[in-house]
Amino acid sequence: MAQLFHIHPDNPQLRLINQARELIRKGGVIVYPTDSSYALACQLEDKKALDRIRRIRNLDDRHNFTLVCKDLAQISNYTKIGNDAYRMIKSMTPGPFTFILKGTREVPRRLLHPSRKSIGVRIPDNVIAQALLTALDAPLFSTTLILPGENESPFDPEDIRDRLQKEVDLIIDGGYIIYEPTTIILLSEGAPEVVRKGKGQAPALV
Repeated sequence: MAQLFHIHPDNPQLRLINQARELIRKGGVIVYPTDSSYALACQLEDKKALDRIRRIRNLDDRHNFTLVCKDLAQISNYTKIGNDAYRMIKSMTPGPFTFILKGTREVPRRLLHPSRKSIGVRIPDNVIAQALLTALDAPLFSTTLILPGENESPFDPEDIRDRLQKEVDLIIDGGYIIYEPTTIILLSEGAPEVVRKGKGQAPALV
């Protein structure tokens, strides 16, 4: 049965954040809040946890996942980021954007796009997510919590618990979060390109 942590959205309890960190480090799969929806996450190198997430969402090997990072330093470690891309990401984060960049050797091959060798990265504007990333001092391997046959992530943590209490190890309740997909910007193929318009507004590109 999944644990449920009620964490304050503005002043996260450090004790609970540290408990969540240790659970992730031991191979746990969690549901946590971001600035665009609730999401599933696990430790980057944990293949068993990744496979559990794939089963929960009924995803195949071609699904593009995201590295959720605490800052640009982490993004720079896991992606090949040029000066222009660096400045763009710096000006737009934290926020509801996902950036597609070429991955470095730090990213497990199974997580990269099979032909482009790219990976999505983002820095969420959510206090709980940022506290968890800071405690981990490492990115989270993450995907939006959209269950099979549905088009949106559930917004109510109690609903999530009812549906996933036997599938995940921890649900972090950070209040209601209405689903609004991130804006996706491709930065791995030359000129920046918005490939999905979402919650994040990029006036220079949209």
